[in-house]
Amino acid sequence: MPGPADVPLRALAVIPARWGSTRFPGKPLALLAGRPLVQHVVEAAQRSGAFERVLVATDDERIAEVVAGFGGQVERTSAQHRSGTDRVAEVVARLPSEAPDVVVNLQGDEPLVDPASLRRLVQAFTDVRVAMATLVRPLEDAAERLSPHVVKVVPDIRGDALYFSRADIPFDRDGMRVPRFAHVGLYGYRRATLVRLAQLPPTTLELAESLEQLRALEHGISIRCIVTEHRSIGVDTPADLARVEAALTARDQV
Repeated sequence: MPGPADVPLRALAVIPARWGSTRFPGKPLALLAGRPLVQHVVEAAQRSGAFERVLVATDDERIAEVVAGFGGQVERTSAQHRSGTDRVAEVVARLPSEAPDVVVNLQGDEPLVDPASLRRLVQAFTDVRVAMATLVRPLEDAAERLSPHVVKVVPDIRGDALYFSRADIPFDRDGMRVPRFAHVGLYGYRRATLVRLAQLPPTTLELAESLEQLRALEHGISIRCIVTEHRSIGVDTPADLARVEAALTARDQV
């Protein structure tokens, strides 16, 4: 297999942040170790050294004011978006033509995102064949295999995703020990790929599994899977804040 091309990379991180989470309204501004949740994500992206710029994309004035207050960069977006991908695509579509070619959609509820994994995700695009990339991690146990909340992915021998599912895949008929991976919901795109993807209609498999990345696969957009051993903890509800704060404290004491 030919190696990656020696292509200089210019990358942009966009963190979509909205107020109206069903389970946790105002989540981006929830305090974690004395700082807003979204600030932790911005700082992790900046520490990675992978990005020329880190932007927060939001339609909410409260979030915009807080981000500006801690020195972050904000882009205002429409309140009508169905997903974070659409919000990121709006920001990217209006950037000047000389803007970075690689865009990473970084979830605003992942304060423990691993800077080294972000660097590896961006570096995937040194391979000129890569139009879209995402992080995956080893699947941990039988409980994860059976959980519909843990998205599974099967990659091909080059590392491109064959399929994503909430089901336990691949099926193991003869008891072979096959590598199993969980999807980490963080994506990188070529700029043109992101703009195209946001313009495509939802697809049958995407709607059936409720997995947005299947839209890309159904339309023939390959997704390179980058393996990370890092296990993050996302903030979905107020109860998650204590777990994440404990993990932050443990990390900082190492």
